[in-house]
Amino acid sequence: MDAIPECVGGVADHVHILMGLRAAHCLADVVRELKKASSAWASARAPNRGSFAWQEGYAAFTVSATARAEVCAYIKNQEEHHRMKTFREELVAMLGRAGVEYRPEYID
Repeated sequence: MDAIPECVGGVADHVHILMGLRAAHCLADVVRELKKASSAWASARAPNRGSFAWQEGYAAFTVSATARAEVCAYIKNQEEHHRMKTFREELVAMLGRAGVEYRPEYID
């Protein structure tokens, strides 16, 4: 979809992607197509494990150009980071720092 992947990384239960979007992109469309293509790719790579599927939702945050290097370093350090915080703890903290209201049942 012509998005620009800058940094990708994660652990067993989630992935972080730093990407640049074009002005004409709709985030929901990009995420839907990314999930669709990666599910097909994962299922084809391990056909005996059943089909791979993403969770229904996602979280997305904007990042300033000056913070890209810091965010990329954070993404590359996921394994170490999650020895101290669970994914849920991390997401709740990120939502809090961004001032985003959420319903707890959507992040469980």
